[in-house]
Amino acid sequence: MLPERVKQAFRLGEIEGRLDPLVLGPALALAGIGLVMVMSSSVGVTERLHVGTFYFFARHAVFLGMGVVLAALVTRVELRQIERHGQSFLIVAVVLLLAVLIPGIGSEVNGARRWLSFGGPKFQAVEAVKVLLIVWLASYLVRHRQEVQSSVWGLIKPLFAAALMIMLLMAQPDFGSSVLIAAIVGGMLFLGGAPLRSLIAPAVLGGAALALIAVLEPYRLRRLTSFVDPWADPFDKGFQLTQALIAIGRGEWFGVGIGASIQKLSFLPEAHTDFIFSVIAEETGFIGVSVIIALFAILVGRAFWLGLQAIYLKRPFAGYCAFGVALWIGLQASVSIGVNLGLLPTKGLTLPLVSYGGSSVLMTCVALGLLLRVGCEVDRTERQITRIRDGAVDVRPPGDGILPSFDAAATQTPRAVNVPSARQPVRSTPTRAAGRIEPSLGGNA
Repeated sequence: MLPERVKQAFRLGEIEGRLDPLVLGPALALAGIGLVMVMSSSVGVTERLHVGTFYFFARHAVFLGMGVVLAALVTRVELRQIERHGQSFLIVAVVLLLAVLIPGIGSEVNGARRWLSFGGPKFQAVEAVKVLLIVWLASYLVRHRQEVQSSVWGLIKPLFAAALMIMLLMAQPDFGSSVLIAAIVGGMLFLGGAPLRSLIAPAVLGGAALALIAVLEPYRLRRLTSFVDPWADPFDKGFQLTQALIAIGRGEWFGVGIGASIQKLSFLPEAHTDFIFSVIAEETGFIGVSVIIALFAILVGRAFWLGLQAIYLKRPFAGYCAFGVALWIGLQASVSIGVNLGLLPTKGLTLPLVSYGGSSVLMTCVALGLLLRVGCEVDRTERQITRIRDGAVDVRPPGDGILPSFDAAATQTPRAVNVPSARQPVRSTPTRAAGRIEPSLGGNA
């Protein structure tokens, strides 16, 4: 007969993490809406290019399917394994941005060198860089938390890394992604505990530098002036924005119906990518737009909530990863919607999971897989704590970090219990208990 303490360890190890429905549900809904709208919005483009009507829809469906596979694979990887290699992710990100600039490897499209080409479909390197940067910065915040929270020197390395990436992106050039990466790094440092006063000076200097870069380039300056008053030159400088606003205005409350958009027929540029939100507004109206915004709000809000829960459960790496993904998806969606509504100058940023784009879809799915993994580990940890509180005294659950335990026979007062790390396995716990956390859609505690 095994002691009760060993039996409890077995039961704790059998608890599996579950996929978070408030992450999975909105993500699947946005992906489904994206499939429909890519099919609808690409009609005019396929006619101009003399390709089949289903050309962009089929490619988008293939990329989305590949993204789902990648997301599923990421959910099977333990976060402690990802954290262990987090320091090398920054090197990979810089190498990717450098490779884009090498002739023969980097591919130029419309005057911009942003894609890697290896003889097959082109891949936009910056989309992978966003994921790599988030994971690296999350691991950095864990390793140097005290320095980041108490000293300016702790901010030097991440700010230097962000500046280096922005320089490489501006060489492509990719102004929109540069601003997005700067915002993600600043947001993660703030959520990681960096004092606001320490971030003000870098933010002011960085903002001034980006503003100067924008003004010095004639085409960027034209975008700024057309953004202020697009109707001053609606057939040239303000053409994109005026067509987008016309599409949004035609949608009114309930839209003109799926497939019935007129602006997508050779009027609205990039209708299936950067300006797909305008087509959605025209075909589904205010109601459809509200649904899109609500889905992004639920997804991003849940990501922040998971990050907070992970920090509370003494899993800072998981928390910072969730914060990074939330900032990325939330900021990019906000910028894309703001551009379509005329609230922001035109940027080449797609609407995550909705716009057509292989690289964007694949890497967004990877980021969501990482977020689902965070949700799995948070869910499993919470249910382990519940099991300890409800029926065990001084039980050491498998896992990493420090978890609160509860003495059911005493006053239910939480106290910290140090849990052995992966390099110090619990002898009374089977291999599976101290190892993987298998995600599932359901399961009993």
